[in-house]
Amino acid sequence: MSSLPIVPIAPPASTVPLPPQDATDRTLTPARPPRFPSARHARRVLCLLPLLLIGVWAADNWRVLHDGARQLTTADPGWLAIGGAFTLLCWISAAFARQGAIPERLPPGLLLASQFAAGAANNVLPAGLGAHAVTLRFLTGRGIPLARATASLALYSLVKPVAKILVILALLATFPTSLGATDLLPDGGTLLPIGVGVAAAVAAVTLLLTLVRPLRRPLLDGLRTALTDARRLHTRPARVLALWGGAAGFSLCQAAVLASVGASLGLPVPWPDVLFAYLAASAAVGAVPAPAGIGPVDAALVFALAALGAPLSLAAATVVGFRVLTVWLPLLPGALVLTVLVRNKVL
Repeated sequence: MSSLPIVPIAPPASTVPLPPQDATDRTLTPARPPRFPSARHARRVLCLLPLLLIGVWAADNWRVLHDGARQLTTADPGWLAIGGAFTLLCWISAAFARQGAIPERLPPGLLLASQFAAGAANNVLPAGLGAHAVTLRFLTGRGIPLARATASLALYSLVKPVAKILVILALLATFPTSLGATDLLPDGGTLLPIGVGVAAAVAAVTLLLTLVRPLRRPLLDGLRTALTDARRLHTRPARVLALWGGAAGFSLCQAAVLASVGASLGLPVPWPDVLFAYLAASAAVGAVPAPAGIGPVDAALVFALAALGAPLSLAAATVVGFRVLTVWLPLLPGALVLTVLVRNKVL
């Protein structure tokens, strides 16, 4: 009988309970790295940034603020209250124009709050960039695509000066004898540089589209979107009335604020003349890139009121009071509203 090798039999392995699947996943999955502190506090910084900018601006213009407040202490409070009411109507008119420039219906309360906040941002950044940035963020936050939101801003920016010119023509037709327009209308020497500037801008855009090919497609797509939305909006009477009525109403309300301040200080210029002076001055130098037009528009307003027969010191006091009502008094509340909208992620 052949002997076979004896192989030892290993003892049975001990049964080890497997950990639960979720526990294994938790063991194998690496922990997430902590968020970067600056990213965590970025929104808080953005909330405080408008207030910081307003503080810097107010400190830089403290003398003007003091002089304007001192002038208003001798003004008629009733007329100043009327000027404050027209200032409020400016934001309502701007909200109507913004709604008229977009086909979608926007929430009225948030839209009005965004325009109040946009006014504060517009007083810090030049050429309307602050107001456009706030409005663009508001529109994209409501789910509107960036291209269409940008087209809305372009349409609003185009309608505003055209509506102002139409209001000027309407004033000239309504008060042909009372307006001292001959001293304020531009002559050939003034129109020539304006025409040269417009032609140079058109030539520069054309040259840019011709030479820089990467910019051609996005610019043409944006122009196509703007034209499509403009045609669509002008088939809806409610949007046409909001867009053009809001743009014209904004200019008229701003002019009415100036006239109210002038009446409170005893400015010896009739209301139609003051309205025309504001519209003509803002149309002539409103395109100069300055925060809220402060500086060039103010100088043009003083010149226009003096040309219409107002004493120079009284004309300057009227313009300073106009800025107090439209810029400096709403500045801090507007910055606070901007902060609240950023904090609540509306912007």
